[in-house]
Amino acid sequence: MISRRTFIKTACISALALNSHAREIVSDLAGRKESSWYQRLDDAKGTVRCGLCPRRCTIPEGTTGFCRARKNFTGKLVSLGYALPCSINVDPVEKKPFFNFHPTSRSFSLACAGCNLRCKFCQNWEISQISPAESRNIFTPSSQLPQMAQSQGCKSIAFTYTEPTTYFEYMLDSAKAARSKGILAVTHSNGFINPEPHAELCRHLDAANIDLKGFSEKFYDSVCEAELAPVLETLRNYRKHGVWLEVTNLVIPGYNDSPGMISEMCGWIRQNLGSQTPVHFSRFFPLYRMTSVQPTPVSTLEMAREIAIKAGLKYPYIGNVPGHPGNSTFCPRCRKIVIKRSGFSVLERHLKGGRCRFCNEKIDGVGLIDGGTKI
Repeated sequence: MISRRTFIKTACISALALNSHAREIVSDLAGRKESSWYQRLDDAKGTVRCGLCPRRCTIPEGTTGFCRARKNFTGKLVSLGYALPCSINVDPVEKKPFFNFHPTSRSFSLACAGCNLRCKFCQNWEISQISPAESRNIFTPSSQLPQMAQSQGCKSIAFTYTEPTTYFEYMLDSAKAARSKGILAVTHSNGFINPEPHAELCRHLDAANIDLKGFSEKFYDSVCEAELAPVLETLRNYRKHGVWLEVTNLVIPGYNDSPGMISEMCGWIRQNLGSQTPVHFSRFFPLYRMTSVQPTPVSTLEMAREIAIKAGLKYPYIGNVPGHPGNSTFCPRCRKIVIKRSGFSVLERHLKGGRCRFCNEKIDGVGLIDGGTKI
């Protein structure tokens, strides 16, 4: 459950953005919307099969699927979290994290409860590992999100914190509403989604950061209760559909931190996604069901970054270590800093026309801002 303080903050943001004429009355059915991707099975029990993610849950009447966010009501599969975010915040886009996508901009960030993975290290387990029926929510129609984002000075709306696939219909309608008002739509996701709904989503997204949680089926099975192969397919499809893509790898000591695994992952990214793909090696801290595991040594993250550079990746970053040089964007040619950061804060820019001011090398990204002085 989210804290009272967070809930009040969420309510205040919504209240500021919605005037009295725009508010809608919440009925008993608020949050329930028929799923876009499911089929009714030919049985007397009204069973349905969800087609949204690779689990393809078979869901009897009156029960929910693995994600806890979709329920069978008399033979109709319904999303429980539609327009019912349990968390709304204004974040720097760097917190998503996006480092090569509109740096220094703000992102109107929201989440609905639920997830289709069971990661033992989950950082937001209080809201990801429950149902929307159990979380404290505020009714927020997708049509109002662009106005809310604009009122907070945000360039984008981000679907984040939990797994956006579990509230697919709300994300899709919100992304469409954002586009219609000139607001960007971005997501931070685990990438565990089927290709057909993913292709529909890609038509309305501007950027995605995907958690590549490890690079073995064994890791995904034992730590996340999922599979690696569908995530890799999602990553390739994002590139195919032209959505700006960044990748996050949470490095967990003793689980996914071997040089061999990291090297194999970086080689795959270089070959399948391209050398321009930013990769964020993020520091693990003990949480949820992995409280006995020690935080990631900074030296391990530095090793991972060096492996990425040797594999030919242009923009490897170190995350969750504020002030580390690996927070910054380096020119892949002259190796000078073109965007200097401390954590999520941009301190300096050295760009001109999307190129390095020092050697004129093109810096890959979207919405890169010129600058040659401290800001």
